[in-house]
Amino acid sequence: MTRVIDASNRVIGRLTSEVAQLALDGEEVRVVNSEEAVVSGDKEEVLNEYKTKYDRGVRDRGPHFPKRPDKIIKRTLRGMIPYNKPRGKEAFSNVKTYLGVPYDLEEDVEEIESKSGDELKNRNYVKLDEISKFIGWEPRGEK
Repeated sequence: MTRVIDASNRVIGRLTSEVAQLALDGEEVRVVNSEEAVVSGDKEEVLNEYKTKYDRGVRDRGPHFPKRPDKIIKRTLRGMIPYNKPRGKEAFSNVKTYLGVPYDLEEDVEEIESKSGDELKNRNYVKLDEISKFIGWEPRGEK
């Protein structure tokens, strides 16, 4: 069974920990609207943290950090599973992330109830697409 999870207005760490648990349990997971996920914290601090991650290292040798929002979620998820072991490799391959909602997954999108109710109430946050644009991502069609 494939689970399609909407990342809109979900805190990236909490979202990826839930997705990691589902993937390790053997389910196929599709995360849509990756660009609408949020990172909690003060805007300047969050942007500087991601800029530091991206600027670190030599370009041809790494470490390499993604710019696209869907790839950032996938990279965050990778840190939550044992991706070097067979069980982790299988779980990691069962997760796909998308920008927006693909046409063939529109009917299957489900909302996962958060344990704490409204996660963004009274909280500072930055949307993932804003972070991605800050570190150099240019969405198709925008210049």
